[in-house]
Amino acid sequence: MTGSLPTLTDLAASGAPFALIARDGVTVEVLTGDVIDVDLLGDIPLHDPDGTAREVLALVPFRQVVERGFVCHDDRAPLRCLQVSEHRALPLADALLQLPTERIPLEDAGFDIDDDEYAAIVRRVIADEIGRGEGANFVIRRDFTARVDADAATAGLTWFRALLQHERGAYWTFLVVTDGHVAVGASPEAHVSARGGVVTMNPISGTFRHPRGGATPETLTEFLSSTKETEELFMVVDEELKMMSAVCSDGGRITGPHLKEMSRLTHTEYMLRGTSTMDPRDILRETMFAPTVTGSPMQNACTVIARHEHAPRGYYSGVAALFTPTPTGEHDLDAPILIRTAYVVDGTLRVPVGATLVRHSDPDGEVGETHGKAAGVLGAIGAVERDDLRPAVDEDAPTASRERLADDPAIAALLSSRNSRLAPFWLEPQAAEGGPYAGREVLVVDAEDRFTTMLGHQLHHLGFTPRIRPWHEVTDAQLDEAGFVVFGPGPGDPRDGTNPRIARMRSALGRRADAGLPFLAVCLSHQILAHRLGIDLAPLASPHQGLQKSVDVFGALASIGFYNTFTARVTPGTERVGDDGAARAAQVAADAVSGDVYALRGAGFASVQGHLESILSRDGLPTLERLVGFALAPTGR
Repeated sequence: MTGSLPTLTDLAASGAPFALIARDGVTVEVLTGDVIDVDLLGDIPLHDPDGTAREVLALVPFRQVVERGFVCHDDRAPLRCLQVSEHRALPLADALLQLPTERIPLEDAGFDIDDDEYAAIVRRVIADEIGRGEGANFVIRRDFTARVDADAATAGLTWFRALLQHERGAYWTFLVVTDGHVAVGASPEAHVSARGGVVTMNPISGTFRHPRGGATPETLTEFLSSTKETEELFMVVDEELKMMSAVCSDGGRITGPHLKEMSRLTHTEYMLRGTSTMDPRDILRETMFAPTVTGSPMQNACTVIARHEHAPRGYYSGVAALFTPTPTGEHDLDAPILIRTAYVVDGTLRVPVGATLVRHSDPDGEVGETHGKAAGVLGAIGAVERDDLRPAVDEDAPTASRERLADDPAIAALLSSRNSRLAPFWLEPQAAEGGPYAGREVLVVDAEDRFTTMLGHQLHHLGFTPRIRPWHEVTDAQLDEAGFVVFGPGPGDPRDGTNPRIARMRSALGRRADAGLPFLAVCLSHQILAHRLGIDLAPLASPHQGLQKSVDVFGALASIGFYNTFTARVTPGTERVGDDGAARAAQVAADAVSGDVYALRGAGFASVQGHLESILSRDGLPTLERLVGFALAPTGR
């Protein structure tokens, strides 16, 4: 570094906006420029008025979900863009020498929601949301807050240095200083990147809080053997594959699982990759926001968050998005999730953290998870005791290596064994164009669960050209004209005919059935078909959200993933319904003991309770092909 360039402390003292990013373990990137706030992702200024591509770092708040029509507590947090005029790399060792070391005292520190209240919220979400079929998992946050009397930019520099030294495994360690706002963090998770047409997403879920003294293979083994932690990761992979399927022509492939090892926490993760020609701003919009910090299905997750969180999220669970020009005048995108981040505004420190709530969550355990996540940030910045942990970066040897738990043979075997449960369709390269239904179109009706995007890729693999339409936009004419229709899954109680979405799905499916036109019904739509056939609908004693089961589907045993809270149920042993002529007759595939209906088929239609498109459906694609064949057979089966 030359003397003509400002030091990092000079930058902080100048009052000008700047950002520091460490993402390669060797350098700290220093970005300076002007800041503008815009309303929409499409307004992010990637080009100068003369058309020259420029670099932009955008802080995208959670409130941008309104661009997708989702609800939120809207605090009008700005979509803040640093228009980069200078981007230089500073060696990590030089940066550490320039950054302040004085501890920043905190006062009046604590969570805004106490442990008992947060545990009560967890119980309500499990009972009232997951228990009513509103979704598979939800992330509810609370904030650690404290008063900071020090200069905010100086505090940010101090904490940035501490994160470089004491946090491990971060995807980005960063500091963004703009007028009246400081954000400093060490995000473990790359939400989405797009480089050279290759889109990557990095779902991380499952959290192991290290015991004092650090993690060992022995202590990690119990965590990796946990059904709850394993299924939690599978569910978020499913949700991010929905997003990948919306932006990537090939839907995305899965690699992993891997360990994300940090100073106080270890997570499990997968990598998803696909190809896309979309504008990176559109990719960002279609992937707002990660299920690991919201829940699934995404639209309902936003509604649940608004019901159970009492204050806006600000930038928590949004992204920091760096748009970098390429030699062709386009832009690459690199966008980590804004988690494990501390914010300072008007002398108040805020560290938001959340836990992923699933059907078998333990409220006390989720309380502990939020403490662990907050401690990961607070410990790294020196606000709480750090335990007996080796620094992530030694000032005399910044690139010093350390033993990785993932290299332990037993740990590696535990990780790799998870993929034996997953669908080959999403793990292996797909075959070339073609399939038994090549040249045929299919209309897919989306009932507010973007599993339909994954279904679309499977149908495309079978040769169909899918057209996915939201339930409220599908017209009767489209239903009548389509050669084949797939009625998709969605959240909610299938018995509630007063719900506009349920009512429309009933009328749409009924119209198709009355006309004798072929269709397939999935999950919620399967339940709606069962209701039409006079089959009782009932809530399950325990929701099947992210549950893998082996079931008999008309003589073939199939491993299928289930995401249902309600079920169609017949008297055990029932093989057919509707023979009285009141409705189409249907053959029933049901559990021999409970009578839960797994599939239906008849002349011109078929249905399935499970999600054949899920990564949990090892036999999903062949089962889908069989059911489509039943529905399209000239006289049914």
